[in-house]
Amino acid sequence: MSINIKTTGIHHVALRSSDMERSKRFYTETLGFELALETPELFLFRAGGAAFGVRAPDAQTPSGDKFNPFRVGLDHIALACDDEAELERVAKALTEAGIENTGVKTDATLGKRYVAFKDPDRISWELYMN
Repeated sequence: MSINIKTTGIHHVALRSSDMERSKRFYTETLGFELALETPELFLFRAGGAAFGVRAPDAQTPSGDKFNPFRVGLDHIALACDDEAELERVAKALTEAGIENTGVKTDATLGKRYVAFKDPDRISWELYMN
């Protein structure tokens, strides 16, 4: 029997950071997302209509831990893009800011263009054409 969940989409995504200040600078200053809330253990930013929470390391977080998209769990986060010029602009700006990225590529499966990049904890993000 199917549960048939009715939803209007993503409410928020929570990420774990190894360095809150570094992550806050990356998401708000470098990428330019709006800071929506900040506490000692968490900050929230908005990307389009979605909220993203970034949490401080926990006592259970291994020292030196880095994101690995090949472990079970989160593989990557993809933000939607409606404008090819914006995709090209962001790819160039990421490179100019020294942020590791793929440049603009075409997804062989869906035929959509995207640029993939990593945050300071190596969490994988994409800006992906609709």
